[in-house]
Amino acid sequence: MDAERAKVAELEANHRALSLELANAKSLELDKRRELVSASDEIEKLRMKHAKEIMELEMEAKSKAREARELADELRLAKSDLERERDNVSNLKATLSHQSTSHIALNAQINALQAQKAATQMQLDALMTTSSDKTLDLETAHRRILDLEQDARESEMVRRKLHNMVQELKGNIRVFCRVRPEKGREADITFPDKRDHKEIVVSSSSSSAMGSERKEIYNFGFDRVFEPESTQIEVFEEISFLAQSCVDGYNVCIFAYGQTGSGKSFTMEGGSTEATTGMIPRAVDQVFKAADDLKSKGWEYKMDGQFLEIYNETINDLLGKGEFDKKKHEIKHDKSGTRVTDVNVMPLQSPASVTSLLRVANSRRTVAATLMNERSSRSHSVFTLRISGTNTHTGESCEGSLNLVDLAGSERLNSSGAAGDRDRLKETQNINKSLSALGDVIAALGEKAEKGEKHIPYRNSKLTYLLQNSLSGNSKTLMILNLSPLAAHLNESLCSLRFATKVNNTMIGTAKKQIRGSS
Repeated sequence: MDAERAKVAELEANHRALSLELANAKSLELDKRRELVSASDEIEKLRMKHAKEIMELEMEAKSKAREARELADELRLAKSDLERERDNVSNLKATLSHQSTSHIALNAQINALQAQKAATQMQLDALMTTSSDKTLDLETAHRRILDLEQDARESEMVRRKLHNMVQELKGNIRVFCRVRPEKGREADITFPDKRDHKEIVVSSSSSSAMGSERKEIYNFGFDRVFEPESTQIEVFEEISFLAQSCVDGYNVCIFAYGQTGSGKSFTMEGGSTEATTGMIPRAVDQVFKAADDLKSKGWEYKMDGQFLEIYNETINDLLGKGEFDKKKHEIKHDKSGTRVTDVNVMPLQSPASVTSLLRVANSRRTVAATLMNERSSRSHSVFTLRISGTNTHTGESCEGSLNLVDLAGSERLNSSGAAGDRDRLKETQNINKSLSALGDVIAALGEKAEKGEKHIPYRNSKLTYLLQNSLSGNSKTLMILNLSPLAAHLNESLCSLRFATKVNNTMIGTAKKQIRGSS
């Protein structure tokens, strides 16, 4: 029992000891647990701190990497700048070397220029010593120039007088005859005067009442005869002096006469090429050239032009607006010359302006077909160029005019084919009337020159009244007779030749120069 009690006591003592140990163990475990929790908290704090430090380190690493990249870029730029600066230094060294060389060369040039300057100064000193002699020579030369200019003006006056004398000796009405070339059966026309070209011979064959052939020969002499091969240049060479007379202050009249189809318009107006240019544009060119040549002698010129048509005894302004038959134009004569009322007078600056003016005028001329020619001018055209000049050295002034007349075709009624057409008949009658009046005026002028006082029927036609000053002796007048070489036109050609001979034998006095002295 005691042993059991001792065992129980021992067991209880063991139980108490174990309980105490268990309590101590639990207390120790609780402490450990508390320590573990505390350690876990500490570990978590350390982990969070470590994570924060890692994040900060990563951010710092990124910042350092960015700074490294920026530094690398700066380094690269610095290297580039360094390389560029090295190149600049190299270039500057080369430039400095070149400039040093240039400086040496410039110094050499300066030395040479200084030597040249010294030599030039010596020459200048030498020239200065003779300047008074040169000034005297210059004054002498200036006086000589003035004397030469005066001599030139006096020579120009002498030239004008001699030129006018030559034209007067040739005759105040001169007559040229021009035969146009033609394909077809030609009349028997010969030109025996091969030296002076002043004669034309026309032969005509006819049958007598007995049936035998009768041949008649007609000789005509003029101031100049142009054969069919003659060119426009050759014709103008003979009349170019008349254009000079216009610039010198004379009135000049050139008119083409002849039957329809004889080449009047070709002679006066010409063709489309330079070689075929007619008398009107050539004369205008000559006038402008002569005026330009006289500029050096103090002459200044102004020119203007008008272009009229006489159709059925009515004056039309070819430079107007084409209002034919609506305006009545009257011819007025006074001391200053001839003028026509209400016509356009155009200032002329150059030959080109005259060419365009002629083109406009010719497009408005009255033309129609006849048996003699498919396109025949049914009117007279009168182109007038007026020129006024003043000499700025002497105060002298002059006025001249150039009348260039293309007459309508002269033919008999049967030849023109107008007998069956009232309008063509009226045209032909008026054309022949005015040409007949022209013949009457020239005949009367011839009688006046021989017998003295004689009435001149200028008013019998608008043509003669318009050309009164050109026919009355105040003008140098040239008639160009145009002939057709065709055998079919022989009778008309003989009529024209007889009329031209009458004109050629007429003396109408001496042309007067339209000139005024200095005021």
